[in-house]
Amino acid sequence: MKDILGFYLMPHPPISVPEVGDNREIRATVDACLAIGKEIKEKAPQTIIVITPHGVMFSDAIAISFEDTIYGDLGRFRARNVKIEKAIDLELAQEIALLAEQDDISVAKINTRYLSDYNHNYELDHGTIVPLYFIEKEYRDYRLVHITYGLLGSLDLYRFGMMIKEAVWHLNRDAVIIASGDLSHRLTKSGPYPYSPQGKVFDETLIGLLEKGDTVGIFTMSPDLIEEAGECGLRSVYILLGSLAGSFHGRRLSYEGPFGVGYGVMSFSPVELNQNVYPLLKAAMEKKRKAKKANSNDYVRLARMSLEYYFKHRKKMPVPADCAKELKERQAGVFVSLKKYGNLRGCIGTFMPTQDSIAMEIIENAISAAMRDPRFPSVREAELDDLDISVDVLSLPESARKEDLDPKNYGVIVSKGYKRGLLLPDLEGVDTVTEQLRIACSKAGIAPDGDYDIERFKVVRYQEGK
Repeated sequence: MKDILGFYLMPHPPISVPEVGDNREIRATVDACLAIGKEIKEKAPQTIIVITPHGVMFSDAIAISFEDTIYGDLGRFRARNVKIEKAIDLELAQEIALLAEQDDISVAKINTRYLSDYNHNYELDHGTIVPLYFIEKEYRDYRLVHITYGLLGSLDLYRFGMMIKEAVWHLNRDAVIIASGDLSHRLTKSGPYPYSPQGKVFDETLIGLLEKGDTVGIFTMSPDLIEEAGECGLRSVYILLGSLAGSFHGRRLSYEGPFGVGYGVMSFSPVELNQNVYPLLKAAMEKKRKAKKANSNDYVRLARMSLEYYFKHRKKMPVPADCAKELKERQAGVFVSLKKYGNLRGCIGTFMPTQDSIAMEIIENAISAAMRDPRFPSVREAELDDLDISVDVLSLPESARKEDLDPKNYGVIVSKGYKRGLLLPDLEGVDTVTEQLRIACSKAGIAPDGDYDIERFKVVRYQEGK
């Protein structure tokens, strides 16, 4: 019986490809990727399955390429001569999609015509080309299954990995699976992304858990740590672990991050075949969710109660009788923010009180954030458990000048005539007053280099589980 013969985590820095630039500073990464190419040559798989973060991504579905062939090059990195064209293993792609859909995991079967509706090209991305570049130094006699993960829950991604393994069994394929992904993008102050000391912590934690084969530990990592890391590989790893379908050992081949981005290269070996880890994983995730709710403060607990009540009764919840006194008696502007897997899912608020109490403000704005944020489709009831909720309670705005602002500690309101724009404080990527004012003006439709009034305010931020 044929099976998945190899499991790998590979990064995708274009600079690792010598045609793109000088890769001497990440020589360990290059050597490790070349070693994987030699391993794969020895295994001689019929199909290589690549999970990438950089193809066309959907919020509610996993994308699988569905044409006879697919082509891509590194032209956007000034190396158009680095190109790969592969035949797609359509039979395996179809079997994976069928099993996933039978298990209520949405799949987008993408091709040229499908993507034209989204103004995207059907092509290989650099998250796939870079790992395959090193593999093709040694081995080219394979077909490809090209998958871009979606912004689904971690358990759904794990289940999708299980479907990959099952499909390989059904079709009696020899296959290799590669999780393409870089680790933290925030390792250094000189890197291309905002620095966070948590970036290195994330990389060390994840690699350590992978080496130990601790699936539950990986899936219950702190969402704050994950968000601070600014990574792109964790969802690829979730799928890879599902394809392992049980206990495993991880072997670190290299790790380095001289350019501010973590590059981890690893291989994995199943320990106990056909062991069903999923029930343990599901139980651990449910325990984590319950603990998050139990440890939440009155503000975010009320926001979640508002959403649960709305979905059950399709109307606004009255203020609970046992609601904390300060929520029932104080008035303030309130913003409610919803995040799903670290990505914003909705945010609506009021900079001045519009209700008789903070409690009523929270109840109303929680519903608005879920159902009325024009940037996002309405939240579905099935998403509630995957949402992280925060509530910002605003102080009264006060007139300010540019030199009075501090984007870490003060939010800002800009206004000119009937136009008004607000930006909360302490937002990721907003590190300067100039950037804060530019974004606020853009939201209001005000020219940032023109005249406008400025107000500043402070917030008290309440987050679930804190």
